[in-house]
Amino acid sequence: MTDVSSELRFRRNRHLGKAVYQNRALSRAGLSERLFALLFTGLVYPQIWEDPDIDMEAMELAEGHRIVTIASGGCNILAYLTRSPAQIDAVDLNTAHIALNKLKLAAVTHLPAQADLFRFFGEAGTSTNSVAYDRFLAPKLDAATRRYWEKRNLRGRRRIETFNRNFYQTGLLGLFIAAGHRAAKLYGVDPSEILKANDIETQRRFFEEELAPVFEKRLMKMILSRKSSLFGLGIPPAQYDSLITSGDGTMASVLKARLEKLACDFPLKDNYFAWQAFARRYPAQGQGTLPAYLDKQNYDKIRTNAGRVVVHHINFTELLAKKPAASVDRYVLLDAQDWMTDDQLNALWTEISRTAAPGARVIFRTAAEDSVLPGRISESLLAQWRYAEEDSRSFHARDRSAIYGGFHLYEKAA
Repeated sequence: MTDVSSELRFRRNRHLGKAVYQNRALSRAGLSERLFALLFTGLVYPQIWEDPDIDMEAMELAEGHRIVTIASGGCNILAYLTRSPAQIDAVDLNTAHIALNKLKLAAVTHLPAQADLFRFFGEAGTSTNSVAYDRFLAPKLDAATRRYWEKRNLRGRRRIETFNRNFYQTGLLGLFIAAGHRAAKLYGVDPSEILKANDIETQRRFFEEELAPVFEKRLMKMILSRKSSLFGLGIPPAQYDSLITSGDGTMASVLKARLEKLACDFPLKDNYFAWQAFARRYPAQGQGTLPAYLDKQNYDKIRTNAGRVVVHHINFTELLAKKPAASVDRYVLLDAQDWMTDDQLNALWTEISRTAAPGARVIFRTAAEDSVLPGRISESLLAQWRYAEEDSRSFHARDRSAIYGGFHLYEKAA
């Protein structure tokens, strides 16, 4: 694995504060932003919550393409390697995500076999994973990444030992899903029971009879009306304001609609995102579809191509500013633009437009339904890109992660 940040120190992240803070520190909104930033300095996403299959289809990703993407949980980056791109630059402001991406790349490259990789990232309760880390991975990692995974908690346990239990129940997202399960059980509903359904009709019946009524409870509506309630989804205050524009103006209605898509629009055997939401784990091998990097048929190609990834602890715009003109083919912004001010959006798209090769494509998601660009970036920048509106709607409808309001594809105008 190539790594330009091997001497990274995992410390409080000033870059993240610059991305999140939009209000005075002592204002109510400013305090909320600072609480979010504090929580976001730790692990947020044990796995990514954007569908890499949709990403690759929308990008028409092919051999030789040069990609810049936000790293997040790293599952997307490893999936992209199945198409043999020339290089992937993965950026993230969260130091825990940097450490996770390095660990995944090292595991793909240095664990002895695909079965070892699956035990490490695909199963829950494999008590020897930390032993495999010590033997095969730790010697291959840079010092800063080792410090992150080997740091001990108050019980004396090293952080890497979470992989001996269930890594996907950790991080802010893992805690948020756990809280959702506890809340449902207060009303006598066990979300994992949906996994007994053997067709979409039964899935929908379970949602409508068991899950949907929970969102109508007065306590649930009150809790979800607070912006801090969604910090566990990695949603900062500014994105909460965007998200709540959907539905009837309440967060309970928005989340109910998103959960309905997750529960009802795809067969459970085809949707590992639903397994994480309802079972808090991936399906066992043969039980359902797995992330691309855990699928046996992709193992050799991903392992061969892993050295094409470069991990950067830097923001997207700063990385692009260092690149030559017309040097990038594909851009993956996830939902980062929901966080941005107009000035930040214009700076980002100035660099995207400068570095975009002929035929370049940009994909991103939004909490609300509409693209964030019209009316916010300059007309001269927007005129350099064609919005694939119909295709975007189709990709959004087929995105199995189901938590976003919109998927958007822009192509460089000729």
